[in-house]
Amino acid sequence: MKQKVGVLGCGLMGAGIVEVCIKSGHPTVVREVNQQFLDRGLKRIDDSMDRAMQKGKLTQAERDAARGRLSATTDFEPLAECDIIVEAITEDRVAKADLWKQVAKVARPGSLRATNTSSIPLSSLAPHSGDPTRFIGLHFMNPVPVMKLVEIVRGIESTDAAIAEGQAFVEGLGKTTILAKDTPGFVINVLLVPYLCEAVRLLEHGVATKEDIDKGMKLGCGMPMGPIELLDFVGVDTTLAIADVLFDEFGDAKYAAPPLLRRMVESGFMGKKCGRGFYDYGGGK
Repeated sequence: MKQKVGVLGCGLMGAGIVEVCIKSGHPTVVREVNQQFLDRGLKRIDDSMDRAMQKGKLTQAERDAARGRLSATTDFEPLAECDIIVEAITEDRVAKADLWKQVAKVARPGSLRATNTSSIPLSSLAPHSGDPTRFIGLHFMNPVPVMKLVEIVRGIESTDAAIAEGQAFVEGLGKTTILAKDTPGFVINVLLVPYLCEAVRLLEHGVATKEDIDKGMKLGCGMPMGPIELLDFVGVDTTLAIADVLFDEFGDAKYAAPPLLRRMVESGFMGKKCGRGFYDYGGGK
């Protein structure tokens, strides 16, 4: 019998994690802070699976069966039935820690607890989880239904058994894993964030247009997406949050967010998810 999964947060990442879980046969409950956010997240999941059907990657029967495995709530109590709980809320260590304090009150003893953080050290979250030995990092890549990689992060107190269970769970979702120790940014973002920030600096200093920066990296370096496009896709605000965490931890200038990146966030240009970032996608906020 498939393990029951609880997902905290139904935003871009949370919705993607929910989708891969229900399509892989896991009964899944997703929890959001209010009904508005929950409805928005459920629509994101439905739209994604509908697109998969249109592309012939999912049948109507498979879609309906997957959707039938999903329940949604604004409460914490349903998480008590879960074997695995994955947190995927905004990249804010205070908000994440506060949420885990609530989850710890209801989580079943022995349940595996994981954070999808892309940069925050697990050591600042694990003590609030209720069981640091069962707390690990599962950093899914965006978009979750498409990207094959998941970074597994070993916390200071994470047991070998917890890591093995996390790996088995992720591989059961059809993903490939890499293992990282508990250091800010882990593997992917320690490498990725300086690259994205440098692309913004080139744009900020007028070295090239955003179109030419993206074209240069795609055609010159074989990247599937240019760095400015990728920023919009990941979320300008998300990238800023990660850069700030890395700079605060390491104090290295290569992680310092360019002023333009911060101005974009202050202006509300968060990227594709809201209709406008460095590029204008139309119809957004």
